[in-house]
Amino acid sequence: MRVAVVGHVEWVEFVDVEHVPVAGEIVHGTAALALAAGGGAVAAAQLARWGAETVFFTAFGGGELGRRAHDELVARGVTVHAVVRAEPQRRAVTFVDAQRERTIVVIGERHVPHAHDPLPWHELAQCDAVYITGGDAGAVRAARAARAVVATSRVLPLLRTAAIPLDVLVGSANDASERYVDGDLAPAPRVVVRTNGVHGGTYTIDGVAHAYTAVPARVRGDTYGAGDTFAAALAFACAERRAPADAVAFAAARAAEVLAFHGPFPPS
Repeated sequence: MRVAVVGHVEWVEFVDVEHVPVAGEIVHGTAALALAAGGGAVAAAQLARWGAETVFFTAFGGGELGRRAHDELVARGVTVHAVVRAEPQRRAVTFVDAQRERTIVVIGERHVPHAHDPLPWHELAQCDAVYITGGDAGAVRAARAARAVVATSRVLPLLRTAAIPLDVLVGSANDASERYVDGDLAPAPRVVVRTNGVHGGTYTIDGVAHAYTAVPARVRGDTYGAGDTFAAALAFACAERRAPADAVAFAAARAAEVLAFHGPFPPS
């Protein structure tokens, strides 16, 4: 099974704090870990961890952090097709508080692949599924060559411009940056999944909404990457040709596993 990701990478530093500082406050933190993450990188690494042959179309920033992010993803079993931009690698600082909730500060512009970049876009036609977290309209249209296409609703303006039929659109029922309303895209996605944390969520097919239940799990690590893992698992399930109900159940189980980890991956 071959699955692709078209999207972005961030170099993420995790800092444990008692609470996220308010304006003017100083808090003590403990550096916990640093790794290549962000929506595209998390999805690609998880897909590889589950045994899919994983291809990642992306762009890195210049400098040491970009090189480290590339090398780490390769070490995680991902085949990386990427270009290097002149600007610094995008970074993020993730604060994890005593309740194990994450708060993220992003530094720098997203680097995403463009259709005119010298990447082997023709390989997408050989993929059972592709998950999109970023790119330009041409890159999104190239992704449609895969048998199934899953995309995050975080990039709705991009998806509107590309105007491709999506098999699955996934986003949050609560996060305004991920909200999708019927009619936002033409053509309409075949399936729309709206996550709602511990309350589960819904998946809508042909205008009919069906509820799904979250898998109970205690947050022993933190919540970082649970949503990205859920979306990656939907792509994995689509590659396996699972029915929507089964795909969503599989995705909920994989997202729950992440709550045991500090960061999105099990400790090495």
